[in-house]
Amino acid sequence: MRYLLKAVATCGFLGIMLLVSDRHVAVGAGTVELGNKLYQARCAACHGSDGKAATPTAQALTPKPRDHTDGAYMNQLTPEYLVKVIKNGGTAVGKSPIMPANSDLNDQQLEDIAAFVRSLAVPLYSVK
Repeated sequence: MRYLLKAVATCGFLGIMLLVSDRHVAVGAGTVELGNKLYQARCAACHGSDGKAATPTAQALTPKPRDHTDGAYMNQLTPEYLVKVIKNGGTAVGKSPIMPANSDLNDQQLEDIAAFVRSLAVPLYSVK
């Protein structure tokens, strides 16, 4: 009976570890969970916490912010492009000057936000 209890406890512990490790899903060089936190702080006011750009702020802007759930568009963008627009703003890629630069973020933070943006696309982005 003692061995059975140890086995059950060990399996439970391993199951919890698997669940916790899933929260740090990596997409490319970035981590979705960490990117989500930065996205909520830096991007959600215009792009929405869900990436659909349906916020009151977004509706008041011209041009409208990009809907990050639009996989038909978003999945065509390279990881380098995403990092460039996040870091340098819209004007760096010929887009809206309203999109601000985030040049204070380090490379890992930029990769994390890009990974989170990738996770929003429907259909989900897949490496080609």
